[in-house]
Amino acid sequence: MNLHDIEVFHAVMISGGAGRAAELLGTSQPTVSRTIANLERSIGFSLFDRVRGRLIPTRDGRLFHEEVQRNLIGLDRLQAAAARIREVGEGSLRIASLAALGQILIPRAVTRFLQHFSEARISLQIRTSSVVKDLVASGQVDLGLAADEIDVSGVQTTVFATPRAVCVFPRDHPLAGRDMITPADFARYPLLALSPEDTARKAMDRALAAANVEPKIVVETPFSSTVVTLAGEGAGIGIANPLAIDHASSSRVSTAPFEPAIYFRALLLRPPDAPRSRLADAFLSALYETRNASARG
Repeated sequence: MNLHDIEVFHAVMISGGAGRAAELLGTSQPTVSRTIANLERSIGFSLFDRVRGRLIPTRDGRLFHEEVQRNLIGLDRLQAAAARIREVGEGSLRIASLAALGQILIPRAVTRFLQHFSEARISLQIRTSSVVKDLVASGQVDLGLAADEIDVSGVQTTVFATPRAVCVFPRDHPLAGRDMITPADFARYPLLALSPEDTARKAMDRALAAANVEPKIVVETPFSSTVVTLAGEGAGIGIANPLAIDHASSSRVSTAPFEPAIYFRALLLRPPDAPRSRLADAFLSALYETRNASARG
């Protein structure tokens, strides 16, 4: 008994005869008849009674066909799964990201991706950049996004985005409406600063030192999103990654470029020797499309 024999038997049952089954399968009636006879010999009982040249299903034949139908449904599911895998791949995708990208940009990319690949399952973790790197290096996640202050040994890296830092402050702040914010402005207002190890923070410190400005730092945080939230609450001013500012935040804060220009640098991380994955490639396409849309908007 083989799958071809079963398919011929199923065709006879649903079409009502060997002649119609032959037309359905694109073969000859004698071939169908021989296949049914071979199948009956292999299973040890008659599937049909031969009545005046017609194949009439026996009781055993009908019972056997019920089981065949159940198994063919499973086969159809396998064929559908193969089609999905052929299209993009099916399964889970594990992602870890720093907060600046993981709270706004990546959720938008996930939404874009799932519109086309609804069978996929996404796991998203928001972690510090050093933890993201460790998760990628150990193979616990498939993709990571991290700031560039990390040690990148043991992972594959690609520069993902280099957005220019903006200064953030409350909408009713005296700096609102300015085309440019300079280090001298930081001498007059409480400063919301990123963590000392952040490369954008280091660049800001150099700019302030060059201008002989000693700011009053009231908060230090590793997250641009926290700087944005605190600025919206009136706690001070600071520099932040523009990709961490969503529509809700933009209604509470004003932004302006900081001069001299400071750039954030986000890295895309992959595990070492990571095999190529169509699922990951499809998500990366959605991620880059989302990044480009955010840059335009």
